[in-house]
Amino acid sequence: MNRYVVMATLLAAMSLSACDRPSVVAVPGPAGATGATGSTGSTGSTGSTGSTGSTGATGSTGSTGSTGYDGAKGDTGKSGTGTTVIVVPQEPASAPK
Repeated sequence: MNRYVVMATLLAAMSLSACDRPSVVAVPGPAGATGATGSTGSTGSTGSTGSTGSTGATGSTGSTGSTGYDGAKGDTGKSGTGTTVIVVPQEPASAPK
């Protein structure tokens, strides 16, 4: 008898699981009319003006620069040995034609 109950239970489970149940698909209806546009909100208030900042302190005066250095004068040159060099000036070049 135990085998008969077990076999009947298995047979019932297999027969119920083999049934094909179609799934229900919900189709939405057409869209409704568009609603009216809402009114514009009110403008917010303007903020208050900030306070003016304080003036900064004056800077300190800079130091004075140092005085320039005067170099020592050089020695006087020696006199020549008797040879004279003559430099002849050339005429300036003419403008190209």
